[in-house]
Amino acid sequence: MSMAIIAIILFLSIFLLILYGYPVSFTLGGLSLIYAVFFLPFDALSLLPNRIMGIMSNEVLMAVPLFIFMGIMLERSGLAERMLLGMAGVFGRTPAGLGISVVLVGALLAASTGIVGATVITMGLISLPPMLKQGYKPELATGIIAASGTLGQIIPPSIVLVLLGSVLQVSVGQLFKAALWPGLLLVGAYLGYILVLAKVSKESFNAQKSAEEVQSSIQEVSQEDRDTEDTIVNHGIATFLLPFLLILAVLGSIFAGIATPTEAAAIGATGAIGLAAFQKHLDWNVLRKVSEETTHLTSMVFMILLGATTFALVFRQLGGDRYLVELIEQADLSTSVFLALVMIVVFVAGFFIDFIEIIFIIVPVVSPIFEAMGVDLVWVGVLLALNLQSSFLSPPFGFALFYLKGVAPPGVTTGHLYRGVVPFLVIQLLVLTLVILFH
Repeated sequence: MSMAIIAIILFLSIFLLILYGYPVSFTLGGLSLIYAVFFLPFDALSLLPNRIMGIMSNEVLMAVPLFIFMGIMLERSGLAERMLLGMAGVFGRTPAGLGISVVLVGALLAASTGIVGATVITMGLISLPPMLKQGYKPELATGIIAASGTLGQIIPPSIVLVLLGSVLQVSVGQLFKAALWPGLLLVGAYLGYILVLAKVSKESFNAQKSAEEVQSSIQEVSQEDRDTEDTIVNHGIATFLLPFLLILAVLGSIFAGIATPTEAAAIGATGAIGLAAFQKHLDWNVLRKVSEETTHLTSMVFMILLGATTFALVFRQLGGDRYLVELIEQADLSTSVFLALVMIVVFVAGFFIDFIEIIFIIVPVVSPIFEAMGVDLVWVGVLLALNLQSSFLSPPFGFALFYLKGVAPPGVTTGHLYRGVVPFLVIQLLVLTLVILFH
């Protein structure tokens, strides 16, 4: 048996063990070390310490804990509740007003936090009960929330894009720039669908209540701000202007070349602390909880990254990357066909494993092939982020569906969730297709 075949078996073994439920980081690193001991020369792992030190000294990866801290701090500050309340006051009189509010707030949260699970759960807790109370069909309400909550995969600053930039070895700033317009296109497509549906199927909304009643129903969910009598204008300043300025500071500093992604992430983390303090939601207890959650998520990401580094080294030492390139060349696959195959594999894998695992297992295997084909890796990174976002919504195993089902009222069934996300999944796939065709 050739070394290249052993490399493919290693890849499949890791994938199967992860599906079986074994910890990702230890499976990646541990199984790769076992294969290295049995099938590689004694000094084959001499490069591993240098690879690990390279990760530890990679300044781009410092952006990961900073963006995570920024997102969790903004979530803990109650930003989503006030944003939805202020937006509902603006659009509440239109039939689709609350749905539009949820999409816009989801987009702003995506640009502010970039943490999909937290966004879906927060939006589900805050907006699903008032949407159902206002008369939205459960399918429509859950579809809007799940789709809006996954925008953090593609709208920068996104942790997904930071990790993809590291694995693909491309500029994170370039990825942010390239992903911005597809993300905004996706938001526009969601809004267009809701507005068209409001015209042709008003019974899906049954929105006959006034803006004041919509605000009241949202306030019933969140008792925290009941004693606040701010006007819509004041809500707009508190809930949109400050987060928008924070997002502008983070992305603008990157796009203008003033700051690196890591420096911009530090600006975002500091700004999130300032925003929480301004809204009087900052104390030592909040800071402690945010720091604990940030440490937990960051440790998980970097343990997986260390395991993935070990896997990538062993896989290439066994000749797996060269074998795959030769296999593609012998099969005479065109670039478009190979791209389609990779997109399908990533889409299906997203049903079963998390985006971090896909980025660190599948992407390192296919990126050398794309590079050999002369494909723009920044473009590939944007396509992968869009694809992963679609897989988050796909029944039966889409992670966003599990997050939302966990906080949904008893009357909302899994069937409602599955039927509700289908139109938004179609929209996402159409946007993905457009990005592929008009590159």
